[in-house]
Amino acid sequence: MPIIYTANATSTGGRDGRGKTDDGKLDVALSLPKEMGGDGKGANPEQLFAIGYSACYLGAVKFVAGNEKVTIAPDSAVTAHVGVGPREDGGGFGIAVTLDVKLPGLSKAQAEDITAKAHVVCPYSHAIKGNIAVKTNLI
Repeated sequence: MPIIYTANATSTGGRDGRGKTDDGKLDVALSLPKEMGGDGKGANPEQLFAIGYSACYLGAVKFVAGNEKVTIAPDSAVTAHVGVGPREDGGGFGIAVTLDVKLPGLSKAQAEDITAKAHVVCPYSHAIKGNIAVKTNLI
């Protein structure tokens, strides 16, 4: 696979630390959520994953729609819900994702077709396929 872009980020301190990109565009304090015993004052990896996945998936929806000559409304949106918890095997933690997809102006059939095809195009969906449960809801 030829690489056309590489993001570079460094984290220090783990879940209670700091993460930043080498270009300075992103620099965030990190902390455990209160539900996991932290103070919840900083961002957490699940939030960052949710932002990345929701943006990337909406981009894939727009890409698929464009190829099919379907107009996506400017107020279309994807909300990613990323949950974290102990795995059933007891070996650590896992995540699960629900994507709430808002595509105003499209029929249910059109939206279902485009969102299914977007999972094939989206690098996040491709990377986690078979590893993370992903549910897609049309809202």
